[in-house]
Amino acid sequence: MTQADRKKRSTRMSKMVTPSAVTRMQTVLQKEMVREFLAEFLSTFVMMVFGLGSVAHMVLGDKMGSFLGVNLGFGFGVTMGVHMAGNISGAHMNAALTFTNCALGRMSWKKFPVYVLGQFLGSFLAAATIYCLFYTAIIDYSGGSLTVTGPTATANIFATYLPDHMTLWRGFLDEVLVTGMLQLCLLAITDKGNNPALQGTQALVIGILVVIIGVSMGMNTGYAINPSRDLPPRFFTFIAGWGTQVFRYPCPPLL
Repeated sequence: MTQADRKKRSTRMSKMVTPSAVTRMQTVLQKEMVREFLAEFLSTFVMMVFGLGSVAHMVLGDKMGSFLGVNLGFGFGVTMGVHMAGNISGAHMNAALTFTNCALGRMSWKKFPVYVLGQFLGSFLAAATIYCLFYTAIIDYSGGSLTVTGPTATANIFATYLPDHMTLWRGFLDEVLVTGMLQLCLLAITDKGNNPALQGTQALVIGILVVIIGVSMGMNTGYAINPSRDLPPRFFTFIAGWGTQVFRYPCPPLL
């Protein structure tokens, strides 16, 4: 077989391996908006799997989890998320941060729904993943009854709920303050005109920031500080069998 024949055969095989549908898919994936959507989706999924998994250990695992473990799970989950998507979308993983960046003119408003959709889908899929992974433990712990309140409540694995000493408005103000602290510190960490984190350490420093927020201000509301962290898993629990009680405040007493 001559070199020309081998080249023609290689070209034919290449065309067979890369059909037009795959080529079109590659073209779509090269678009900036698509890459940013997938980056937010994947980074949020990774953050939430680690975060919700640590909550599941605390709720279901008796002595296998702790509040500190939850803070570390979410904090270093954020670190992994930043490593996943930091150079593509900025790895917001947080609709509140995306809104702030748009309001400050750091990104176009047309990207806002794309980022938020990616975050919400990633968070929802993470909740479904943790539900499947810990399904038998949830059923064993709750006796098969999926409840929001009470000694065997399991909805708090997926979303945050106010303790008895907090009112709805105090919870709202608490979240506003804690989210503001998050955004303020993020601006300081990334501000090249001030004293930014060293190149390559931003992901770790941001993860440590989330841990600090959790251990210092996480008691009152569970420091959701992120619509993308709380709303999609809450919708998942509604669909998965916890019912409309996941959207009510105050939670009605169980009969």
